[in-house]
Amino acid sequence: MKDKEFLIQNGVNVEKSLELFGDMETYNDTLVEFIKDIEEKKANLKKYKEISDMANYAIYAHSIKSDAKYFGFDHLAELALNHEMAGKQNNMYYVSSNYEEFMNEITKIERIAKEYMNMPIVNEEQIITIKDEAILIVDDSLVIKKFIQNIFHDKYQIVYAGDGNEAINQLNENSKIKKMILDLNMPNVNGFDVLKYLLENDFFSKIDVTVITGVGSIDIIEEAKKYPIKSVILKPFNERDIRNAIEEDEIL
Repeated sequence: MKDKEFLIQNGVNVEKSLELFGDMETYNDTLVEFIKDIEEKKANLKKYKEISDMANYAIYAHSIKSDAKYFGFDHLAELALNHEMAGKQNNMYYVSSNYEEFMNEITKIERIAKEYMNMPIVNEEQIITIKDEAILIVDDSLVIKKFIQNIFHDKYQIVYAGDGNEAINQLNENSKIKKMILDLNMPNVNGFDVLKYLLENDFFSKIDVTVITGVGSIDIIEEAKKYPIKSVILKPFNERDIRNAIEEDEIL
C-alpha cells in the first residue's frame, strides 16, 4: 500500500475524508469496498442511460456522489451530483452530452484507488477505431443530431444534413457513408424525396437506412416501408432504440 501522500498528490481530499473515517486504517478498509462495487455501479449507469430510465440512473449517480464525497474524490462528486440532478429532471440531453466525461472520471478514480492499495490494474488494450465508415444524420433538429453523435462518435464519422437537399449532396461527396438516419418531416426536400433519390440512384445497395418520424400515422410508416429501408423508429426514442437500429443486421 502506498502512503497517503500518493492520494493527496492525485487530488484526493484526504483530510476532509478523515473527518468521517477517523483514521487511515478505516479509510483503507472502506476503500476496498468502494473498488469492489464501482464496476457494477458503472454498468448500471450505462444500462439505465441506454434505456432512458432517468429515475434509476439518478439513483446510481447519487450513490457514486455519496461515495466520492466520503473518500475525498471532490471532482467526481461534483460530476455525479450534476448527473443525479439531470436524471431527476429527466434531462436525457445533459446526461448523453456529459456521460463520457463522467465515465472517464470514474475510471480515473478507480485506477488511483487501485494503485494506492497496490491492487492489480487490468490495462485494457486500447482499441484504435479507424473511422472508415460514416453515419449520415438527416434531421433539422440539433438536439437529435447531438444525441446520436454522442452515441456513435467514437466509432463512426458523423455527417450532418439539415434537409433532404443537403443529404443528397453529402451522399454524392462522401463515399464513407454506410448508414443513414433519416427524418421524414423536414423543410425543403423532405425524407420521402430522399428515399426516392436513394432508390433511383441505387444507394440502398450501399447504405443501411433507418427512418425516424414523430408522426404516428400508419399510412406514412407503411409508405416508408415500400422502400428497402432497414428500420423505422418513432419519436421519442432512446439510446437503445438507436443502437439496435444501427448495429443490428435485420432489414424490414
